[in-house]
Amino acid sequence: MLTTPEEFDAVTDCDDRFVYELIHGVLIVSPPPGESERDPNEELGHLLRLYRATHAQGAVLDKTLGEQYIALPDSRRRADRAIWVGLGHVPNPQTDVPAIIVEFVSRRKRDHVRDYEEKKREYLAISVQEYWIIDRFERTMTVFRNTPDGLSEVVVKAEETYRTPLLPGFELPLAQLLKLADDWARPTTRRNTRSSRKPTQ
Repeated sequence: MLTTPEEFDAVTDCDDRFVYELIHGVLIVSPPPGESERDPNEELGHLLRLYRATHAQGAVLDKTLGEQYIALPDSRRRADRAIWVGLGHVPNPQTDVPAIIVEFVSRRKRDHVRDYEEKKREYLAISVQEYWIIDRFERTMTVFRNTPDGLSEVVVKAEETYRTPLLPGFELPLAQLLKLADDWARPTTRRNTRSSRKPTQ
């Protein structure tokens, strides 16, 4: 379904069982994020708010929101988390570009391509300073930094802790988020062979 950004922004009534995005003028309807994405995302939000409330330099963090629409010239992307830094005021999501955008990789192959390629290109084009991709399948967090010298890439391994100059003193232990994602992995049902055996005479 072809839709303009103005038409998309004007919608006030929709089925909240689905997620809606506008991608290059086309309305895309997707299932909502699963538990393995929502749980670590909520934990990340908690860690960020704890940093803001307790760290001496925490005031540099203006706001953070999960499931936030990002306005692009012909699109409306729904980011897993947006982080505004250094503004000194409550951001206007329509005009203030987040300093950091975070995506948690989904299982579907097309979502993997979207997160690593399409969204990276789109977010950095609007001057997002850091783009974090948290990938529970690869057990990594990939950070793309938009610097005056060009694009740089940092890969954080599962047992490592990430620190960013945008949030002085903030530490993100990747294993903590991956553990929460793993908690929601569906266990394989094992047949109870003992109970299925016929009693011997």
